[in-house]
Amino acid sequence: MKGIVLAGGKATRLRPLTLITSKQLLPVYNKPMIFYPIETLIKAGIKDILIIIAPDYSGQFLNLLGNGSEFGAHFSYAVQKEPRGLADAFIIGKNFIGKDNVTMILGDNIFDQDFSQEISEFKAGAMVFAKKVEDPERFGVVEFDSGMKAVSLEEKPQVPKSNYAVVGLYTYDNRVINYAENLKPSARGEIEITDINNIYLKNGEIKVNVFDSLWEDAGTFDSLLRVNNIMAEKSKQL
Repeated sequence: MKGIVLAGGKATRLRPLTLITSKQLLPVYNKPMIFYPIETLIKAGIKDILIIIAPDYSGQFLNLLGNGSEFGAHFSYAVQKEPRGLADAFIIGKNFIGKDNVTMILGDNIFDQDFSQEISEFKAGAMVFAKKVEDPERFGVVEFDSGMKAVSLEEKPQVPKSNYAVVGLYTYDNRVINYAENLKPSARGEIEITDINNIYLKNGEIKVNVFDSLWEDAGTFDSLLRVNNIMAEKSKQL
């Protein structure tokens, strides 16, 4: 299993903070934000990790993270010149992934859960995670039937069919590269991760795991402040 941390983009919603550095390098209490997704992958047993970054602050990432040895891992880097969508990560990372399966985590997603069992047991298809939220229209939304089996997936719907958001942690078999390469851009001009998930859903090959522990998408001022306070409080309890 290879790992990808997608830390590109321009983070315009967090300006002026992101006029001088990348969103994923902003502090979350006592650590840079990107430490959290990296630690989530490493905790799940993934040690070979590609970090995809925007060109503007690439040197800052290299200075901070190095080759990964301080994390007990091996880091590679790739540049995403323009934010073409989450699914672009599998095209950029094609050579890195090789013939392996891959788990991608978004660089602004912060979890407080060990996913090692689910990821170690993964064999084929797709596996995503969902959590009930108050603002599902901000995310990919999964609709379940009465037996909690996924029946539909939509990207940022105006009228969500459920309150379950698909979070920024995705595990796929090697076919994801081919699926990504053949996607057409959405109306937003991006190749969407939800379109990949829908391919696996149509084939009956996606597993959606619902969880209820901490998850924050720290891409807004409110969520960034909230997760800073959560991590500060958690640190005091240790």
